Amino acid sequence: MTVVSPPGRPGHSQPAPGVPSLWWTAGLDPAVALVLAVGLLALYVPMAWNWSHGAWAIETQGHELLVMAISAWLIYRRRGELAAIESRPATAVGGIVFVMALACYLVGRVHGVFRLELLSLILMPAALVLSFKGWAGLRVIWFALFFLLFAVPLPFSAVLAITGPMKAAVSAVAVQLLQVVGYPVGRSGVIITIGQYQLLVNEACAGLQTMFVLEAMGLLYASLMNHESVLRNSLLALLVVPIAFVANVVRVITLTLITFHFGDAAGQGFLHGFAGIVLFMVALAMVIAVDGLLGRLLPSSRGAA
Repeated sequence: MTVVSPPGRPGHSQPAPGVPSLWWTAGLDPAVALVLAVGLLALYVPMAWNWSHGAWAIETQGHELLVMAISAWLIYRRRGELAAIESRPATAVGGIVFVMALACYLVGRVHGVFRLELLSLILMPAALVLSFKGWAGLRVIWFALFFLLFAVPLPFSAVLAITGPMKAAVSAVAVQLLQVVGYPVGRSGVIITIGQYQLLVNEACAGLQTMFVLEAMGLLYASLMNHESVLRNSLLALLVVPIAFVANVVRVITLTLITFHFGDAAGQGFLHGFAGIVLFMVALAMVIAVDGLLGRLLPSSRGAA
């Protein structure tokens, strides 16, 4: 369905007669949209380069650029809604947010504080949308901007404080389950002993960053499904945390069994990476299953109506 605004509607910009509406302009004048696009690329392409090749490469967890790409796609898929919104600029608020975004970028760039640069990446699109489309436009793309938070690396102190108990809990549950089915397995802290082998449960196997990525995946799934029930969406987002924990347990059990049956080389080689793929497949399957269960248990808003 195409939204058509009546001629002369105040505050609504319309393309000039004979000028085609371009998909990437989001309803803006093509020249203005081009200037904004070039400006954003000039600001943030160097930042993306630093993630993959520069000094920040040692800080990356490997998913940041993917999160940025997904956020861009989320905005792109709603470009039609954004273009159809009547322009009611929140100029004052947009200007304040723009100054904040620019300040974060400059301070972060000059002093090498990459988290400030990433914060500017969230604030800058919000400022532009507020300045050209107003609050209604921001409501359309809010989740894409919120999703960018998952590209911000967690402080190392927080990772250390939370990851230790998490690894211990995952290790304990994995060992208990393996003992139930009769495997000769024991545990000392986060070191699992099975047969003649010892495995150290590290951050990659059961750490906070893995939980962080799985939470992002669950929230993205909930956003794409776009259920009418706010309760269903909220419960699904909350249940992603225990789902991620269970998926981590499955990964540790998988690596332990691979090491026990095929040797240490198999557990640390290709199959170690494959276990990571299994982790995300299990988590996604559980998210879909829990979503289906919530759909059966919770009353439908249409049925209630």
